[in-house]
Amino acid sequence: MPTPHNSAEKGAIAKTVLMPGDPLRAEFIAKTYLENPVCYNNVRGMLGFTGKYKGVEISVQGSGMGIPSIGIYSYELFNEYGVDNIIRVGTAGGISDNVNLRDVVIAIGACTNSNYADQYNLPGTYAPTASYKLLSGAVNAAESHDCTYHVGNILSSDTFYDDSNSLAVWQKMNVLAVEMESAALYMNAARAGKNALCILTVSDCPLKGLSTTAQERQTSFTDMMEIALETAILTSREGRI
Repeated sequence: MPTPHNSAEKGAIAKTVLMPGDPLRAEFIAKTYLENPVCYNNVRGMLGFTGKYKGVEISVQGSGMGIPSIGIYSYELFNEYGVDNIIRVGTAGGISDNVNLRDVVIAIGACTNSNYADQYNLPGTYAPTASYKLLSGAVNAAESHDCTYHVGNILSSDTFYDDSNSLAVWQKMNVLAVEMESAALYMNAARAGKNALCILTVSDCPLKGLSTTAQERQTSFTDMMEIALETAILTSREGRI
């Protein structure tokens, strides 16, 4: 059952996976929130764990940075390991004037400058979107959580250092935040007939010149983590997993 990128055996990964980019954030989530977490993967340092949260089996695994990396890991989880739901728990740069440091962003759709969709030979431009059942669960969880959250469009960019300084242009289209993975996750889920959602914490606001530290990004963005875990619980109770 193992793949070139994942050493997990059949049955070692839960039907719902939380997927941060940083594998150390995956380890933090597993050891902080899951009961009896077991590490099922450490190939290339991309740590993956399975445990239980409020009696529901959940896995958490890093994806690495960028569309190619999450494209590989999410594809294998959906198609090789039978995962039904992936909830990305990542960081983002706030674009909208109304989005501030440490706010939570729940992504309805993921605009992108990537050519990832070219592989599908579609006769037009594909719009990658979240799965509504996970989206609605996350909004419900966020409503009962003491945090500031936003729901809307994000940008999945292939470039971290953007020579064209395009973020102000995306801001004009009411794009809330920029990150580097979600469009591929949403496309892989759609192609596999599975479910995906992106929940982000704003780690920096490049248009405002604000940022957080690496340590804060790894361990302190707990609102996002708890909303994602509660989303998994809500969908489980409704028979959606």
